[in-house]
Amino acid sequence: MNILILGSGGREHTIAWKLNQSKKLNKLFIAPGNAGTAKIGTNLTINVNDFQAIKAAVLKYGITMVMVGPEDPLVKGIHDFISSDKELQHVAVIGPKKEGAQLEGSKDFSKQFMERHNIPTARYRSFTQENVTQGKNFLETLDAPYVLKADGLAAGKGVLILHSLEEAKSELEEMLSNQKFGAASSKVVIEEFLDGIEMSCFVLTDGKNYISFPNAKDYKRIGEGDTGLNTGGMGAISPVPFADTVFLKKVEERIIKPTINGLQKDNITYQGFIFIGLIKVNNEPFVIEYNARLGDPETEVIIPRLKTDLLAIFIATAKQKLDTVSIEFDKRSATTIMMVSRGYPETYQKGKEITGIETVKDSIVFHAGTIKDNNKVLTNGGRVLAVTSFGDTIEEALRQSYQSIEAIKFEGMNYRKDIGFDLV
Repeated sequence: MNILILGSGGREHTIAWKLNQSKKLNKLFIAPGNAGTAKIGTNLTINVNDFQAIKAAVLKYGITMVMVGPEDPLVKGIHDFISSDKELQHVAVIGPKKEGAQLEGSKDFSKQFMERHNIPTARYRSFTQENVTQGKNFLETLDAPYVLKADGLAAGKGVLILHSLEEAKSELEEMLSNQKFGAASSKVVIEEFLDGIEMSCFVLTDGKNYISFPNAKDYKRIGEGDTGLNTGGMGAISPVPFADTVFLKKVEERIIKPTINGLQKDNITYQGFIFIGLIKVNNEPFVIEYNARLGDPETEVIIPRLKTDLLAIFIATAKQKLDTVSIEFDKRSATTIMMVSRGYPETYQKGKEITGIETVKDSIVFHAGTIKDNNKVLTNGGRVLAVTSFGDTIEEALRQSYQSIEAIKFEGMNYRKDIGFDLV
């Protein structure tokens, strides 16, 4: 079977690494991929949103399954494009159609979905430029801090948490009237702030059945102690120690099952991953957000824990036979530490040579933002590498990741030295 993975980050390298272990795999292609995926498959210089180029590659290389890594092509309708094209109708797609991807593509859509299906989430209202005054009035009914979310995709930067009412009103004006986040903030969701500890759950559904993957917790802030600007993620751990059996049972009954049933009730075709961002408040689960794909860097800790053939799982997903699959996971803890470029998440330089990756033996190094040039591996993004390790405890896994990082060098290298600080 020939597979095409869309994407170029650590998530896509991890999925490629796992699929490459399958005896069912013939050839693996990644578009556009990175220096890590180039070692285990064939990189194709194709933009993930260039649907015609993707079609040409699928036909040229005899690809029969497309696994969509990032959210952008899903929200733009890559699954719909493939399934409606007569030449591509035989191609399976792992990732929801455009309507299902709105769970991530529109905060307002996902909030309405949760409200309709009685899924616990923060109280909210949505506003546009036409009723910005009412938005400011709604802010006055809430207690600080105030949460403002751009409705559309804003590259992970569209959520503001503000402690001043006046600042919240001002930022609402900036988002709606001055398009602070472009078209993504033409509508803004204002919601009450929930105080608790966050984690993520991951579900794969074939449209009828579902299986749960391990839970994880990631660390978004650039600075230690969870300070500074938000990033795409500086590290992750799995499983989450505070998510005990009782809590996870609540998640299953109150959130996962109503989500899967809700999609079916709304006649939304969904074959792919659902990332459920949760917050635990007084031992009760609430949904912060949905994503229509796997998280990054959470993928780098949950997929290595999977013992079952991932391609066999994807094939069952495409055939709507996930109920026939039994999956097994490594019970050990997994941790990943993200190595980033100096200046990230703001301005940073690319093209710095990376050395030492090949000397790492007791961890797995996943490439997030790299490129190969004349047999050298160079930095090609803000987030550069993710170093994943196993251990009988979180502490043991973290020690191994940090030890492995010492062997890797590139100019301006930065990473958080306190991943898991709130758990160990």
